[in-house]
Amino acid sequence: MNSVNRRSVLLAGLGAAGAGALAACSGSPSTTPALVSPSGSAVADTEKKRPSTGRTQKVTLTAAPATLDLGGVLAKSWAFSGQAPGKEIRLSVGDTLAAELSNQLPNRTTTSVHWHGLALRSDMDGVPPVTQKAVRAGSNFTYRFLTDAPGTYFFHPHVGVQLDRGLYAPLIVEDPKEPLSYDDEWVVVLDDWVDGVTGTPDEVLAELRQGMGAMDMGHGSDSGSGHGGHDMGDMEGMDMGDGSASPSASSSSGGTSMKFMLMGAESELLGGDAGDVKYPYHLVNGRVPADPDVYRGEPGKRVRLRIINAGGDTAYRVALGGHKLTITHTDGFPVEHQQVDALLIGMGERYDVLITLGDGVFPLIALAEGKDASGMALVRTGSGSAPQASVRPKELNGRILTASQLKAADDVRLASKKADRVHRIELTGGMARYNWAINGKAFDMDDPSANPILVEEGERVRLDFVNTTQMWHPMHLHGHTYQLPSGGPRKDTAIVLPKKTLSVEFDADNPGQWMLHCHNAYHGEVGMMALVAYQA
Repeated sequence: MNSVNRRSVLLAGLGAAGAGALAACSGSPSTTPALVSPSGSAVADTEKKRPSTGRTQKVTLTAAPATLDLGGVLAKSWAFSGQAPGKEIRLSVGDTLAAELSNQLPNRTTTSVHWHGLALRSDMDGVPPVTQKAVRAGSNFTYRFLTDAPGTYFFHPHVGVQLDRGLYAPLIVEDPKEPLSYDDEWVVVLDDWVDGVTGTPDEVLAELRQGMGAMDMGHGSDSGSGHGGHDMGDMEGMDMGDGSASPSASSSSGGTSMKFMLMGAESELLGGDAGDVKYPYHLVNGRVPADPDVYRGEPGKRVRLRIINAGGDTAYRVALGGHKLTITHTDGFPVEHQQVDALLIGMGERYDVLITLGDGVFPLIALAEGKDASGMALVRTGSGSAPQASVRPKELNGRILTASQLKAADDVRLASKKADRVHRIELTGGMARYNWAINGKAFDMDDPSANPILVEEGERVRLDFVNTTQMWHPMHLHGHTYQLPSGGPRKDTAIVLPKKTLSVEFDADNPGQWMLHCHNAYHGEVGMMALVAYQA
């Protein structure tokens, strides 16, 4: 396939996309004021103020092609040190991480590592071309930073749509004064998988970029409902959410065959359209449901689950058959505990939950919300046969938690304060032209610091996410956590529902230049990004 040049352009994109889109939101004048450099003195001063244990943990991350065994399914992909998810990194608050990235990717592909959710120093955030130059093939780069907040995080590239390959792994920052009491932990990483099975993420992106306007389903109907931004005219009879090959345009129609674009995925929880991409598999800890990951424990023990959605285009409804989930944290920060049957987790979000193990064999199901497919792992504490991969525990339809129902724990709740600055972050675009953007402008990778969303150190900043589109968007802010309304949870990634507004607030306490973007890998890559930048 003669796609090296095109792929290089695509892969260069997300990093660049990372910097520019934000600017579009600010309505600032065309003459951009001086900005704090990601490696400037203000960044170094902030790093010096972070508490340190004096300990340094050194790791090597080798990004390279790998044939992954997903559980009887072999997939050629890219991964860290030959496994997906990659090996967990675990350290304590105040430790320094020194992670050397070795780029062994093919076709002169550049890459990086973004440390998702961490409030770290700006020049180590891993976002080319904003915070660093992309790491060239055959080259190494060492990320070195202090970890100053406990929690469940993960890391992944911020170049192109590499996020939707196998280049991701958990990062756990432990609290030496951990207030929770439990017997064991189980890290649960969810992912939607296409790479090396039906195509590559770059091929998915190339098809999506053509937009719905290029898609002709051969039905002759142009009276689509427009539901969720997908033209759904006369589509009701098509079952296309199960990951099987979908009907494609007839060759005589002149339309484009839809190999990857998903039609008819709808979810009430997500306000309509659930996703863009048809994935053949949904993985839990890198395994397909037919040969699942198994957690083994003892009845009566209390276990902390750290759940991470590393997917590219899929929200998951997560439940453990026969068990209640006690929600304790989201995106690393504690919340007032709530007991629920299931939770909804968008791309980039994390939830920590406590469970008390029953006796037997239980399915942990990650239902691909609106997509009629699922991932599965097993909890085994006793004898019994494993459930079928198609099992749907009743908990999936019980009390389902979304972030808006949570309240921040007292010790992490932001003090009540009037916002010093308010930015309207209008989410724009649609499926017709696949032109996702912020305030109508796609992020400009050639001019990433144009029109930044400006903040000043010490300010309380309010972001009003105004979703004008017919799709949901998980909006992720780098380097900070914001708070949801009315004393809601502290988060760095939050779902903004279609045609809704979500207002969040954060304290500008981490100088530098930071991406704000949709964590749908494909929405972000085509331009739903912007740059939040501190004024010098």
